[in-house]
Amino acid sequence: MPPDSTATKARLLAAARAEFARYGVAGARVDRIAAAKANKRLLYVYFGNKCELFDLVVAEAFGQLADAVPFTADELPGYAGALFDHLTAHPALLRLIAWALLERPGPTAARIADCHPATEAVADAQARGVVTAALEPADVLALTVGLAGAWSHTAAPLGRRDPDGARRAPARADPRRAQRRAALPRAMDAATAP
Repeated sequence: MPPDSTATKARLLAAARAEFARYGVAGARVDRIAAAKANKRLLYVYFGNKCELFDLVVAEAFGQLADAVPFTADELPGYAGALFDHLTAHPALLRLIAWALLERPGPTAARIADCHPATEAVADAQARGVVTAALEPADVLALTVGLAGAWSHTAAPLGRRDPDGARRAPARADPRRAQRRAALPRAMDAATAP
């Protein structure tokens, strides 16, 4: 009976996720991924080429995100807040998503399949008058995800100003996180209420 490869595959996937989150597809190195107590050949045997491995890692990350933050079309402000919390707590996930959008921008079958139930749920909520019908369901979903992740993309580069007006680098622990978190549901409600 051949040895169980489950643990090896799990180690390789974890190493790939960290590598891709840090470097993207182009910068990732298969040698560094394979250093996770496996060899390069096994990586190709189990997962195919580097782009196929990246797509698998991204699909797995989106699946884990969906499990951690279940989508609720009837309560979009709450969902956006929970998504904000999760993305703030898992910055590597946010980087992985950003790399996927930059380097593999075309929608994969897995991403389409993941989004379809959410857009259907938004359409149903719109039909029941819970969510505005002024936007297409996919646009409501994009707006929700965009607002939940907005500060992670803009707050750090904008930095903060000292009382004298000089720009300084943002602190690692954002003191305005709670303020932003509180503003998010209000913004979502304003954007998506019927």
